[in-house]
Order: sequence, then C-alpha cells, then structure tokens
Amino acid sequence: MTARALPLGLIQICLAGVLWGTGGLTLEVVRDHADLSFVAISAWRMLVAAVVLLAAIAVLRRGRELVTLLRRSPGTACTVGLGTATYQALYFGSVVEVGVTVATVVSLGLAPVLLTAAEALRHRRHPGVRRVVVILAALIGLVAVSGAAGAHETGPRPALGVLLAIGSGATYAATTALSRPVSQRFDPLPLTTVATTAGAIVLVPAALIAGGPLTTTDPVALGSLVYLGVFTMALAYGLLYAGLRTTSSTAAVVASLLEPVTAAVAAAVLLDERIGVLGVVGIVLILAAVAGAGRESAGEAVVPPDAGAKPASHPRGDRAPEPERATPG
Repeated sequence: MTARALPLGLIQICLAGVLWGTGGLTLEVVRDHADLSFVAISAWRMLVAAVVLLAAIAVLRRGRELVTLLRRSPGTACTVGLGTATYQALYFGSVVEVGVTVATVVSLGLAPVLLTAAEALRHRRHPGVRRVVVILAALIGLVAVSGAAGAHETGPRPALGVLLAIGSGATYAATTALSRPVSQRFDPLPLTTVATTAGAIVLVPAALIAGGPLTTTDPVALGSLVYLGVFTMALAYGLLYAGLRTTSSTAAVVASLLEPVTAAVAAAVLLDERIGVLGVVGIVLILAAVAGAGRESAGEAVVPPDAGAKPASHPRGDRAPEPERATPG
C-alpha cells in the first residue's frame, strides 16, 4: 500500500493554520507589554498586513491585477475582508468573555458543521459517511486539544462569550464559502490585498470608537504586532486563498484546525505547558481528520481556474482567465 500525499492546496491551508496557531502566544506577548484592547490589536494586525501587501503589489508591479479584481468582483472581495475582520473581532471578544477553550471549540468547531450541513441542503443529499467521520474526528480532537490546554479556564461573562463564539464560527464558515469562488478566479496576492485593506478600513474606526490606548512604544509589542500582521494575516491568508483554488470549503476549515494543535505544541515547547494524554489524543484525531479531508479533496473534481477559458479573452493583467461560473464547496 502506497502513501498518498496531501494535495498542494490542502498543504497550503495547513501551513496557514500553523501560522494562525502562533497568533495566540503572540497576542499574549502584546497584551503583556502594552495596554491594547483586542479590537485595537485586530486593527493593527489588519493595517500592517494591508500596508505590506500594498507594498508587495507596487514592488511586483501587480497593480493591473488589483484593478481587474476591483472592477470585476469588488463587492465579493470587500465582503470577504469584512467577514474576516468580523469573525476575528468576535473570536477575540469571545476569548475575553468566556476563555480560550470554549471560544476555540465553539467558533472553530461550528464552521465545518455549518458548511457540511449547507452543502447537504444545497445538493439535497447526505454528505457521505467519510465526510461525517472526518468532521466527527476533527470535532472530538478539537475538544480534546482545547480542553487539555485550558480545562479550568473561564471568563467573566460566559453566556455573552458563547454567543460571540457562535457569531465568529458562523461568520468564518460563510466567509470561507464566499471566498472560494473568487479565489478560483483571481490570484491570491490581489485578493488578499483587497480583503485585508477592506478589513482594516472597518477595524481601525472600530478601535477608535471603542476607545482606550491605540498605540505603544514598547519594542516587543511593536515587533509582535508586525509579526501578527505579516505572518498570521498577510502570509497566512495568502496561503488560504491559494489553497481554496483547489480545496473544498469543508476540507479547508478542517485543515485550519491545525491552529489549536500548533498553539498547544508551541505552548508546550516555549512555556513548558503539559499537553497530557488527552491533548495528544486530540492532536492525533485532528491530524487524522486532515488526512481524511485530503483524500476527500483529492477525490473531488476541481476545475482549474483557467479551464475552458479562451486564451486571448482576458486582460493582460489577469493571472488566470475567468471560468463561466464557480460554485463554493
């Protein structure tokens, strides 16, 4: 029996999940060195990513592709950015109100369930035994990893925290499904640039309205904010949109569960926190779910972005011709 490699698109999303997994520890570093609210940190993260990506567009001379995206799908690309900003802010708010464990389990666990249910209703058929097993393994692993990381952790307003986590998970699922068609039609760099810029335009005024300190002079906090923007936002979401070109929405959110796995391993290595047997079992289940999602994704017939397109029918700035119609999931 020969081992089957994971599809490239799923590997890209897995790498995005690993980068997101480093965000929690980095967020704690920022809060240890600066009195910034979660809204202010989210705004800085988006703003740094937008500046870096706009600079990359200028240096690489990809402005024409950016204009093409804004001309053809401005609403969808900006909505993806608004959705990204919204579910991040809701998640950080949930962490504050109910703790990391419940916030992570509810928000990340709800997304694959919602996407699977939506696909089943849209196609009017059962999602299949393999997909159900993959989702169950992922959810059980998520609960185990999150529980091992903070079994006794809670927050000041648990009910509000759970509601915020539900809103975050639902928005994450909807944003992932919405971003897949546009990611199949356009290059990841301009798409990530438009999405992060739109998110920054929303979060920066929100941080101003929320009040509290908005800046810091602490070098550790500043370096951490730059890391959050460049690696956990610009690079991670570029990998996500690149992976969504050939990966289903459900498989993508399952692969993104490597975020809590990375966070648990990083905490064990850097902070000497014990993962325990429960955490190890959870990690194994999530890795098995990602492998199962990879097999499912490899078995799907995904149409390449340039399939069926006429070679000379698109502007010079477009990296890939636009197909007749793309559908999520």
